[in-house]
Parts: sequence; structure tokens; C-alpha cells
Amino acid sequence: MGGQACVFYGAAEFSRDTDLALLASEPNLDRFRAALTDLQAERIAIPPFDPAYLQRGHAIHFRCQHPDAAGIRIDIMSVMRGVAPFDALWERRTTIETLDGEEVDLLSVADLVQAKKTQRDRDWPMLRRLVDVHYLANREQPTLERVDFWLTELRTAVLLIEAVVLFPGRALEIARGRAAVAHACANAAEAIESAMEDEERREREADRRYWAPLREELERLRHGRE
Repeated sequence: MGGQACVFYGAAEFSRDTDLALLASEPNLDRFRAALTDLQAERIAIPPFDPAYLQRGHAIHFRCQHPDAAGIRIDIMSVMRGVAPFDALWERRTTIETLDGEEVDLLSVADLVQAKKTQRDRDWPMLRRLVDVHYLANREQPTLERVDFWLTELRTAVLLIEAVVLFPGRALEIARGRAAVAHACANAAEAIESAMEDEERREREADRRYWAPLREELERLRHGRE
């Protein structure tokens, strides 16, 4: 659900760790514990590996010691701000096959974009590239779902202007709820950029508010451990 997924989608060249969206059921967690044993992975930092923390929205962090995966960090989450529950994520996942025949399940592009709407600076350029790559690869095969996704999430002004020209009917509908699309309909590039900056500020602030109580809980755990 993180940088590795972005690599598979062609929006990144590398990632230093592996982020997983994990169903926090006991049978599934038992399977994950077995995988951790195979990887010789140990939990690092806080919180502890407890499904209650996953269900409250925390991430839990591990570091692999197996020689074939030495130093790789694995972060798991089950609940993310603004992202659908796991069952919905699984239903609309993207499954790809690697060159050696392994299947990899990824968050859908739309869900991955939602997961990237954080307060972290590095996530916003990645979010933009994800949507750009998806649009450029699929604009010749538009579906209603894809068009709505592009018009709602494109963050490159020139591509958004192109999209409203290609799909004017949907653009007029979505412009009612997204100022950047309304400005794209008017071919006003500077206004588009300003509207997108407003969108980003709102999402960053929402993410800060979401994480504030979770960070307070982590601080209490940290001081309790110390």
C-alpha cells in the first residue's frame, strides 16, 4: 500500500521499505506472525504488536534480519484515514504477476491515492505521479469510473485541462464540487494551481487532526516504557 505499490504502478523507481494493509483478524495475524518468523523480523519502536492498536489506526513496525531480506522494514496498518475498510480494499485490489510468476496484490490506484493524502511532504508528489501515470496510460480507454477518478484526483494542471476537454459532460458535474475542475473548464492554469494548493492544505490539516490523538497515545506508551 506504499512505496512498493507505487513502484509496481510505475510512479516510483524504488522504495526502502514495504507497507502492508493487513486484515486484523486473528487467523490472518497468525499467518503474518509465521511470515515474520520466516523473515527473522523483530518489532521496532512502538506500539506493540496488538490488534487493538491496528484497529485504532496505528502502524506497527518490523525490521527483517534474514540474510535475503536483511534490514528491510515492514510497516503494517489495518485502518487508514479516508480509506475504505479492508474488505472493500480487497474487493477492488489490483493483482499483478511478477516476471518470476509471483502474484502481488496492490491497493487499487484510487485507494492508494487516498492513502497518500497525508501531512508528509513526500507523499504529495507521489500522489500526483500515480494519477498522471494512470491517466496517460488509460485515457484512450476511458470508463465512467476512470474519468471520475481523473477529474477528481488529477493534480497536474495541463492534464486536468486536457481531461475536461476530453470529458466535458462529467467535468461540468464534478466542477460543482471541485474548484480546480471549474477553473480547468475556464482554462485558468494559475487558478487551478491555487485551488489544488487549497485542497492539499485541507487534507494535510485533516491528517494532522486525525493523528493528534494517536500520537498522544504513542507518547504515553513511550514514556511508560521508559
